[in-house]
Amino acid sequence: MDSREKSPYVAVVGGVNVDIGGIPFEAPRANDSSPGVVRTAVGGVGQNIARNLRLLGVPVTLLTAFGWDEHGRAVQRVCESAGIDLSSALQSAEKPTSVYLYIADEKGDMQLAVSDMDICRLISPDYLAMQEKVLNGARAVVMDANIPKESVLWLAEHVCVPLYADPVSLAKAEKLRPVLGRLHALKPNRLEAEILSGIPIRDEEGLRASAEKLLSTGLRRVFISLGAKGVFAADASGGALILCCPARAVSMTGAGDAFLAGLVRAGLDGLSTAGSARFACAVAAVAVESAETVNPRLSLAAARQKLS
Repeated sequence: MDSREKSPYVAVVGGVNVDIGGIPFEAPRANDSSPGVVRTAVGGVGQNIARNLRLLGVPVTLLTAFGWDEHGRAVQRVCESAGIDLSSALQSAEKPTSVYLYIADEKGDMQLAVSDMDICRLISPDYLAMQEKVLNGARAVVMDANIPKESVLWLAEHVCVPLYADPVSLAKAEKLRPVLGRLHALKPNRLEAEILSGIPIRDEEGLRASAEKLLSTGLRRVFISLGAKGVFAADASGGALILCCPARAVSMTGAGDAFLAGLVRAGLDGLSTAGSARFACAVAAVAVESAETVNPRLSLAAARQKLS
């Protein structure tokens, strides 16, 4: 018997990267090298969400693509250590594992980056069709918009369980426009919500109008991230601004991925839209209290303590 049949799981469809970043000790100078530190870590939106879900006690199957290379072996080690099921993932001998290469400033904020994610094209409708039983055997499916547009469409048409989506970026958010009405939940930031709704968000009125426009497509829940100001959570019954939980922030990187994992966990537990947002904010608050993209100290207990 497939181990996934023994316990309910969530299927995550998305990218996995090896992140290589350079952080200088002082403000970087153009056309010159800067003393600093170089860090390498396994990341990617899909993988980050999957790892956060595992820390929240949710069994996870990750549908992704990586190469038969040193970076691919690193992906396998990290995912297997986290308890993420990779039995449905695709490993390619032709394409290298995705790499995200960035240069930050002395504060750690990204200044320049190159993303080599061509391997994500392999997360195709044909590949997903071979995994249809795995996808619809899950309690929920999460997709990030790093996958091809055709694959986004395929998932929207064939997944029969609650489907969560992360727009990832302004450019990639456009892939979600045709499928908004088929999503259970969408987690855009303010700019992504503006792009997808066509409504500027300059005040609370614009925020509510944007959410209503998105919900009019048939989308069930929308959670518009407002950064330090919190999140606007809305469904057909209305919307509310949910404030961030207090946190001693070390790094904001990965907060959004943790938030979406929190939404999924809350949805599995049957929480309301507002309740899901509160719990997800608590998860994100734990996440930012670490220099690592995924805080290894995240747990259900830690998130619930933030709520209390």
